[in-house]
Order: sequence, then C-alpha cells, then structure tokens
Amino acid sequence: HEQLLKMMEERMMDVEQKLRLVKRLLQDKVNQLKEQLSKNTKADAVVKDLYVENAQLLKALEVTEQRQKTAERKNYLLEEKIANLNRIVRNLASPSFSP
Repeated sequence: HEQLLKMMEERMMDVEQKLRLVKRLLQDKVNQLKEQLSKNTKADAVVKDLYVENAQLLKALEVTEQRQKTAERKNYLLEEKIANLNRIVRNLASPSFSP
C-alpha cells in the first residue's frame, strides 16, 4: 500500500512538473502573441497613415495636373494671339513698303 502511495506521489510530482513546463511554454507563446499583436497594431496604424497620405498626394497630383492643363490652354491661346498680332503687324507693315 505504501509503495503504491509512493508511486502515485511520484507520478503526481511528474505530472506537476510537466504542467509547470506546459504553463511556461504557454506563457511564452502568450508573450510572443502579445508582442506580435503590438507590432501588427503599429503596422496597421502606419498603413492607415500611408493610405491617408496617398489619398492626399493623389488629390494634390490631380490639382497639379489640372493646373498644368489650364496653363497649357492659356499658353496655346497666347501663342495664337501672338501669331495673329504678328500677322497684323506684317499686314500693316507690308503696304507701307509698297511703292
């Protein structure tokens, strides 16, 4: 009976030791997962910031492209006016040189 009790105590101690080991392993895993969650949360915030910044940059690009198109149209109109003025000046100047 005492031998059986001693065996049971040894098994119990062995089981307790294994449980402590499993508990330590589980705690390590919990710590790893908490650290990963923290990293993921930070990465998520960075991604959101980049998304907002990208949207702002796209809007700025759109505005810049629109301004460039407007400037190109104005430039074209000014070039046409210059060509017309040059034609008028030529027409005015050419009769004065005629005999």
